[in-house]
Amino acid sequence: MSRINSNISSQIARSNLSKANADLGVRLQRLSTGLRINKGSDDPAGLITSNRIGAEISGLQQAIKNSERASSVIATAEGSLSEVSNLLISIKGLVVEAANTGALSDEERQANQLQIDSAIESITRISNSASFGGLKLLNGSLDYIVSGLRSSAVSKAQINGANFGSQQNLQVAIRTIASAQTGRLFVRGDYAGALGNGVFQSSATLEIAGPRGVQTLTVLSGRSLSEVVQSVNSFKETTGISASLVNGNANSGMVFSSIGYGSTEFVSVKRMGGPSNGGFFRTYGMPNGGQVPSSFNVPAMITAGDLIEANRDAGRDVFAVVNGVLGFGRGTKLSLPDATQLSIDLTLNTDLATRNNATTTFYVTGGGALYQLGGDINSSQQVFLSLPSTAASALGGTLIGNQLQFLSSVRSGGSNDLNSRNFVNASAILSSAIDDIAVVRGRLGALEKNTLETNSKSLQTAIENLSASQSIIRDADFATETAALSRAQILSNAGTSVLQLANQQSQNVLQLLRG
Repeated sequence: MSRINSNISSQIARSNLSKANADLGVRLQRLSTGLRINKGSDDPAGLITSNRIGAEISGLQQAIKNSERASSVIATAEGSLSEVSNLLISIKGLVVEAANTGALSDEERQANQLQIDSAIESITRISNSASFGGLKLLNGSLDYIVSGLRSSAVSKAQINGANFGSQQNLQVAIRTIASAQTGRLFVRGDYAGALGNGVFQSSATLEIAGPRGVQTLTVLSGRSLSEVVQSVNSFKETTGISASLVNGNANSGMVFSSIGYGSTEFVSVKRMGGPSNGGFFRTYGMPNGGQVPSSFNVPAMITAGDLIEANRDAGRDVFAVVNGVLGFGRGTKLSLPDATQLSIDLTLNTDLATRNNATTTFYVTGGGALYQLGGDINSSQQVFLSLPSTAASALGGTLIGNQLQFLSSVRSGGSNDLNSRNFVNASAILSSAIDDIAVVRGRLGALEKNTLETNSKSLQTAIENLSASQSIIRDADFATETAALSRAQILSNAGTSVLQLANQQSQNVLQLLRG
């Protein structure tokens, strides 16, 4: 049967040829672009996933660049801090030399002071000039800003890192749970001997030892406890041990006490010789860690049996909670180094540090440096850092008496310059300043080694894995596509030939007309 109005064979051939040509176009596009997904219709779900992975890769690549830039900032700051450290060490040597007053003339000491002044000016100049791409690094502009800080509670506060999150400021609430204490030993002043109360009943030789050294003191019979207190205090800088009368009354007894607070401080008082050498002399501690209150009723304590004989006692570090997290104490200093929201170093005033359940509050209101080290912008992928000022007016903060004094006080005209002969204070301030710089350098070094370098390595690994995943989803498999291209070419050629034959079949109808 032959019909010409509907050439079914031609239609079927044309349809299959269109499909073969479309498939051929797809294979050619994939081979030319190298991508399996070139438009949404190729694989809608795969396109969505691929784009998301691509966005992650882009963020991680930028995070690696951020880490490298942060390393550059740290290297720049480290170079300046190294010079500051060298200057401080040279100043320390000049102060030690000037303390040798028996072999140094006034002119030589004045020359040392001129060198110290020049070095201090250089330190402040470095503080003001150290910068990276216009960003000042060591002038305090990258330090945190605090408000509401009471010097009667906190003598010094260094905020090393603060995560504000969505807050405008961060509250810092401190509550002591165990007070800082000195090492203390009590000596009775009430005796029934012939010489009466408040005096040594017989001669005694005492070995008094503290964290700074040891001294021997011989006390003659009949000498009052007031005189013993004066003798002990005359060499307290050598031993680190001071003495005081209980309630200012020799009859109430006396207390040997370490000058400093904390577990590294101690007091040791031993009577030398046999029983004949001051056999009456005893030192006592208290059950609560050997600590003796500054005022108490001695007879009542003795009656109650509260005194425990001891010849050595150690101090105790402060323990406190900062924003609900237990801080680490060392003497009256308190640190919260690894908290996710707040990293802080505090020097507590003795009024706060020596009282249980004492509280204070202040606020961190801004400042600091933030480094974005992850592909997503959230606090878990950020590092918060403080770069404090290294100017002379901010370095070496040391509590001398009740006043916090800094490196600037060692300059000419300052309270601790060489002309003042306060060599002990100047040396303490310089030691503190050297420690300040060393701590900052240590924190920067730890950040670079343990955070930035490892962050770059881990991000690079993540990029490699994500790129492999994206390649599986989106990239063309050339082996598969070339095989498919060959098939599509064959089908296209065959379809063209078949269509030609189908069209020729319709021409056969003309033979009927000619017959």
